[in-house]
Amino acid sequence: MGVRGLGVDVVALERFEEAVFRSPALLERVFTESERTLPVQSLAGRWAAKEALAKALGAPVGLGWHDVEVVSEPGGQPRLEATGTVAARMAELGADTLFLSITHDAGVAVAVVIAEGGS
Repeated sequence: MGVRGLGVDVVALERFEEAVFRSPALLERVFTESERTLPVQSLAGRWAAKEALAKALGAPVGLGWHDVEVVSEPGGQPRLEATGTVAARMAELGADTLFLSITHDAGVAVAVVIAEGGS
């Protein structure tokens, strides 16, 4: 297995909340239906995760925000589920596994994504 991409993103929670307040359509544009039910702090972490994933995949034009969803394992660990444009880009890079870590502290949400694939 080899690393095909690495991405990180930081989101200021207050700034994100203000953006959602100013432009509620942002929620529908970026998040899946199930993600939109979460509190704003969780959404900020998911936004950071989606941005970090885009960076890990080389930030190609045309990735669909709804083609990746952050889901929580029963123990609470976040995981990325990729479909459509995101899955296609992963295949182009030879990546078949995504690792995700999200944290919230001191008014920010941070996410790191590693895309890994066979050698």
